[in-house]
Amino acid sequence: MSTAVSVEAPDDVDADLQLDTVPAYSLLARVGAEVFGTFVLVLLGVGTALWASVSSVAGAGLAVPLAFGIAVLGGASAVGHVSGGHFNPAVTLGAAIARRISWGDLVPYWVAQLIGGILASAALLLLMPSGLAEATGGTNRTWFSGTSNGFGEHSPLATATQGAVSFSLTQAIIIEVIATAVFIGVILGVTDRRARGVNAPIAIGLTLAALVALTVPFTNGSLNPARSTASALFSDFWAISQLWVFWFAPLVGGALAGLVYVLVTSRGDTKIVELPTETALTEQQPASVVTRGATTEASTEIEEDDIDALLARRAAQPQAEAGAGAAPGAEPEAESGDDADGTQPSR
Repeated sequence: MSTAVSVEAPDDVDADLQLDTVPAYSLLARVGAEVFGTFVLVLLGVGTALWASVSSVAGAGLAVPLAFGIAVLGGASAVGHVSGGHFNPAVTLGAAIARRISWGDLVPYWVAQLIGGILASAALLLLMPSGLAEATGGTNRTWFSGTSNGFGEHSPLATATQGAVSFSLTQAIIIEVIATAVFIGVILGVTDRRARGVNAPIAIGLTLAALVALTVPFTNGSLNPARSTASALFSDFWAISQLWVFWFAPLVGGALAGLVYVLVTSRGDTKIVELPTETALTEQQPASVVTRGATTEASTEIEEDDIDALLARRAAQPQAEAGAGAAPGAEPEAESGDDADGTQPSR
């Protein structure tokens, strides 16, 4: 059993250990969770968008935003405890800046998210009916392009108005940066260890649904480079040519959210130190620095009563050691002078 107390960490503590959470699963398990979660996100979100334009099939309006939100809710509930439930390179970047994950996990997470998204899009392409191209006068790639993110003449507003009105590159970048920063800010806030009574997957899922609904007219709602890449690879070439925007803007938004989180929640040089209550007082073993702000099942915030008890035990320790220092079996020395019967004490 141990308690957690805030102390100043040594200067030579490895910065990689100064995290807000301790990974409970191996990197392989966490990467697998990210593949699964991103697969679910793209399968449900992009899959719904793929058929949303068909009357009486998937509907329009809130169908696509809700699909993305529910997908994140389900995926985060299922594997969020394994990997953190990022499913998004921008979320992973923000989490690394906010010291939620190690920087060494950044690239493995990104690769896993791309694999999960691409596999889901490939599955959706394989499920498209063979006669769709002939019926629509285009190709399967042209149909799939309706799920991709774009700006200018490829923004949904431009399509809806036959090109009369569209959003510029600058407007697309601004809305994606803002929306992604808000989304990741919510994620970092509701998953903070100090958040009380918050159901994180629900809050995150509903926030994503609202932000996708907001950004659909601008860019078809990205906020996620893995989602954008997964759809662009199976669309017409214009989607690939504009893909850089949907890496740049969400990553900038994620970085901003991570930086703001660190500035707002920073505790200076204070670190959480694991203080074993048994060994620290009897064997004087040095406390070991664990992760910054870490919470585990075996550690809790120390209370005033605990401090008083620890101080009392520390004060009592020298007395206990003095009593234990006498030789085993030694008899106490007899007092000087005669015994009670007047005889000399025996030798």
